Amino acid sequence: MNHSVKTSWNEIRTAFQEIWGYNDFRPPQEEIIRTLFAKKDALIIMPTGGGKSICFQLPALLQTGLTLVVSPLVALMENQVQELRDATQRLKPYRNLSVALLHSELPNAQRRSTLLALERQQLRLLYLSPETLLSVPVWERLCQPQLVINGLILDEAHCLVQWGETFRPTYRRLGAVRAALLKSKPPGTKIAFAAFTATADPPAQKVIKETLQLFEPAVFHINPYRSNLNPSVRIVWTPLSRKQQLLKFIQNRPKQAGLVYVRTRRDSENLAAWLQEMGFATASYHAGLGAEERREIEASWLSGKKPFVICTSAFGMGINKSDVRWVVHFHAPLLLSEYVQEIGRAGRDGKPADTLTLVSEPTGLLYPEDKLRQKFFEQKVREQQFSAQRLVKKLPEKGEVDAIGRQFPDGAIALSLLHSADQLTWLDPFHYSITNRAKMRKQKELVTPKHMNKYINTRHCRWQFLLNAFGFEIEATNWLCGHCDNCQKKLSVDS
Repeated sequence: MNHSVKTSWNEIRTAFQEIWGYNDFRPPQEEIIRTLFAKKDALIIMPTGGGKSICFQLPALLQTGLTLVVSPLVALMENQVQELRDATQRLKPYRNLSVALLHSELPNAQRRSTLLALERQQLRLLYLSPETLLSVPVWERLCQPQLVINGLILDEAHCLVQWGETFRPTYRRLGAVRAALLKSKPPGTKIAFAAFTATADPPAQKVIKETLQLFEPAVFHINPYRSNLNPSVRIVWTPLSRKQQLLKFIQNRPKQAGLVYVRTRRDSENLAAWLQEMGFATASYHAGLGAEERREIEASWLSGKKPFVICTSAFGMGINKSDVRWVVHFHAPLLLSEYVQEIGRAGRDGKPADTLTLVSEPTGLLYPEDKLRQKFFEQKVREQQFSAQRLVKKLPEKGEVDAIGRQFPDGAIALSLLHSADQLTWLDPFHYSITNRAKMRKQKELVTPKHMNKYINTRHCRWQFLLNAFGFEIEATNWLCGHCDNCQKKLSVDS
């Protein structure tokens, strides 16, 4: 069973002040930290910049044993680990609190060193992706009976909802991890499971709780409203108009830090090349770049050498830059949760920041790009579901995930979709059992772009819409933020 050193609340607060330099916790950080120290499950939904990572890093550092942080992106892991290392290395009492990460881009020597430290129980915090967590070398070490594991943390838990069915199907298997680990541990062992995200509407919260098999989780759901973020949506009528609107917006904010989000790698490269020709110091950033190139672009942006970056959704998650004054969505995201995540990169210092979304004209007759992109997304989902349904007939009732993946190119996706449709259970993270071969249910509402379309077209307060969408209906009653584009229009008409 777990043998954590008893830590007083004064010691916890002192460590918090010494490592991070803050005077006191923000609500509800203290309650979350107490929950994790008590080894209870939790679902935490806090706005971007609200101090989520401290809530799981502090308990991990102050307990003997290991906390696993499952994280979606290499950049996110590297930034959090480096910041934590820098903070602890400055202070003698915390220098030996080992923090590490494992991902596919690590040099072999560093990977071997981390695996050895894991085997020798020298780590307090280990960051890794879902795929790395379930890789053979890591899993074998985690299942050693003598290895004390205090907690599992799923960071950026909205990725389970957005990516878990098709893009990153390993996410759907995470709910079987805790039970499998406990089988290898001494009787009475407890492993807490906590999910952290900035965005989860009520349906997404349900998916996270059920998929991760959280047991009576404490739920911390903080209002997403950010009084310093000024959202606006602008219609563009031609491809050239889209570029001109972006150019005008950037020119009106010289030397200010910002981000321009696009939907594809090609869009990122083409738009960055055009802006570079216009004389702007910028760069294209997407998941297809090499690790060294990504780190170089991040460093240039963080230092201000490149005031803004043209990026896909691969950029920004967990990267801590407080003075971002604007975010432009050159293309609207397909999902409302993506939108809130991405505008949340701006204004983390509490000062005013503008967010602009450019959208094709509503009919799509003159400029159909956005409608075509949405149709492509929906068609792709339908094709994946159809492919999975055909594959169901060929799959054995019980089997091994990796074996199915080797036999069928889309095997892992098919299993993930079946699990999402409640037609499959995981016997453990590596084996499944099909419980129902009936026709797969229709695509779930939460993965459709309908909410985003309604947000774009609403004439009411945009923050009121977002509050309603994310489960704060009571707070949203009669809400007028006074600083979104719709509220500004209303105020100008009234005056």
